[in-house]
Amino acid sequence: MSSSAPSVLWFRRDLRLGDHPALAHAAEDGRDVLALFVLDDHLLGPSGAARRDVLFRSLTALDDQLGGRLMVVKGDPVAAVPAVAKAVGADAVHVSEDYGPYGRRRDDAVAEKVDLVRTGSPYAVSPGRIVKDDGEGFKVFTPFYRRWQDHGWRGPADTSASSASWIDPDDVSGGRTRVTIPTEETRADVEAGEQAALSSWADFRDDRATGYDDERNRPDKDSTSRMSVHLKYGTIHPRTMLADLASLKNDGSEAYRRELCFRDFYADILFRRPDSARENYDKRFDKIELDSGPHADELFQAWCDGTTGFPIVDAGMRQLVSENWMHNRVRMIVASFLVKDLHLPWWRGARFFLQHLMDGDIASNQHGWQWTAGTGTDASPYFRVFNPTTQGEKFDPNGDYVRRWVPELRGVEGKAVHALKNGRPEDYPEPIVDHKHEREEALRRFGALKS
Repeated sequence: MSSSAPSVLWFRRDLRLGDHPALAHAAEDGRDVLALFVLDDHLLGPSGAARRDVLFRSLTALDDQLGGRLMVVKGDPVAAVPAVAKAVGADAVHVSEDYGPYGRRRDDAVAEKVDLVRTGSPYAVSPGRIVKDDGEGFKVFTPFYRRWQDHGWRGPADTSASSASWIDPDDVSGGRTRVTIPTEETRADVEAGEQAALSSWADFRDDRATGYDDERNRPDKDSTSRMSVHLKYGTIHPRTMLADLASLKNDGSEAYRRELCFRDFYADILFRRPDSARENYDKRFDKIELDSGPHADELFQAWCDGTTGFPIVDAGMRQLVSENWMHNRVRMIVASFLVKDLHLPWWRGARFFLQHLMDGDIASNQHGWQWTAGTGTDASPYFRVFNPTTQGEKFDPNGDYVRRWVPELRGVEGKAVHALKNGRPEDYPEPIVDHKHEREEALRRFGALKS
């Protein structure tokens, strides 16, 4: 046992033991460490079943790594964390810093009651650090990316289960009651936990990273990493991935590095503008004409159900509901369809995504939607009225993705499955809107903002 007071390591979006700076800090001077996770209804409530399932299985994997010494409690962290710290006699609680709107409010409230030591974050470069020469944040991705690369990032921290002497929660009396890690009836189609994340990353790095730049927009191919869910819960840190990418030096690794930067960029935008989680980043669009009422609700439901009559849109929405994941190119296509063809607010779609996506991340999700809607950063609304038919023909050229998720169309061969010029099966719906007309209507509405 250490002669120093013990410390608490409060896990949140960092459910791993490797490459964990807050763990290294918590265990300094040989301190004993209590591993803690708080089941917080403020976060669990809005999460869909798939996201909760990945969380709970990631916690179970972490508990296994710790030999059953993860203390899980339930309640408001503002009360629970100080209570646990007091019960164990800790003089500090260590965390990876949270930059989201709720997380910042929660941590500031906890810090009023206990010494909260914030070390590291879920990002390669923490929000707020990449700034222009005048000290202001960036609003456009490309210059952010250049400055992000110039800034660089630390190498992975050398930590593991053996980095600390872990306190057995059963030896902690008082404070809060330890609870069993919950389970969900829904099981997301992904292995959870740190070892699963490292294995998935190794498979992508060794087998698919080289071709990532050429094939990442093809939903019919297994060409993406599917690492977003592991990044969501921090079962791997982007530093680990960037260190590996540095040794590859090809177009695929460069394209993937840009995607990791996009994650940091959107986190930075949300940090500077927390209101953009729910509201338009570009306030000019507060005045745009949006549809509402019973007919708009019917169109929204058809979009949710994947019965719009546009094959690539329907395939994406059915994949989302079935797999709790969707290819990123298809995410943009279905988002464009909702806001440009159906003239519905982006936040309705963003909310539906967060209810179903196992990798649902507030910064990436909301600002990905705003990018497509034209209300966010890099806004070019006139250039993002995607034609769902031509998008399908370009990125699913053989129609394999559509046929996989829309069984009514499995009898249609090749890319003809997108345009259906030779007619549609009786059990597949007609298009719910005329894309050409709705594109013109979308441009009219955008044009009205200028006048």
